[in-house]
Amino acid sequence: MSSTDGAEFAARVFLPFVVPICIWVAWSDMARMKIPNAAVLSLGLVYLVVGPVALPLEAWAWRWVHLLVVLALGFVIASIGAVGAGDAKFAAAAAPFIALPQTGELLFLLAAVMLAAFATHRAARATPAIRRRTPDWESWSSPKFPMGLALAPALVFHLALVAV
Repeated sequence: MSSTDGAEFAARVFLPFVVPICIWVAWSDMARMKIPNAAVLSLGLVYLVVGPVALPLEAWAWRWVHLLVVLALGFVIASIGAVGAGDAKFAAAAAPFIALPQTGELLFLLAAVMLAAFATHRAARATPAIRRRTPDWESWSSPKFPMGLALAPALVFHLALVAV
């Protein structure tokens, strides 16, 4: 992944804060088929507070536009039922962590992570030992896929790749 506007340093600074939130998002989406608003707000708060330390101020400020654009697109996509509202909100909160020139790389990574997450989720839900350990998880019986299981790791993997 290419580094622009201090993205390599920023990724290293953001990762320790982003990883626990992303674990929370993936876990919650698998367990309840919901991404908590508190997790989305926490991710936004990390960018708000840590961003000015991690990025040049101008880059940090301009990346807020990413949030607005993805939120608007997410609202449209969620309103037609293609994704859940929590997925759209999480994607919007994650958007400022991505430098604009890295968007294509992120989308490619997201596609790969979505395929892997889908296959892993379907294999896990077909495994009785795993189902017994998490019998109340809504994603086991839902016809929908918990997109937080793909969105959250994609953000973590992206930051990790940029950091190295």
